[in-house]
Amino acid sequence: MANSAQSKKRARQAEKRRQRNASARSMMRTTIKKTIKAIAQGDKPAAEQAYKSAVPVIDKMARKGLIHANKAARHKSRLNKHLRNM
Repeated sequence: MANSAQSKKRARQAEKRRQRNASARSMMRTTIKKTIKAIAQGDKPAAEQAYKSAVPVIDKMARKGLIHANKAARHKSRLNKHLRNM
């Protein structure tokens, strides 16, 4: 347990960052799931729109360090591949 004022503050900051990261990660996963759902339904215009909205979110999470750059590229590549194969 935190004893010093410094360690208490760091614990508060860590918790705040953890919650913010969890929220951002959840938002990213939701946008990816929306794209996958649109692709699965076979609705190409909706899938393209969902993909276009998901890409900036994925890039932003990579830029913030929430996910690795390669993971972001992998997600975008796989979604785009499924979109092209519709």
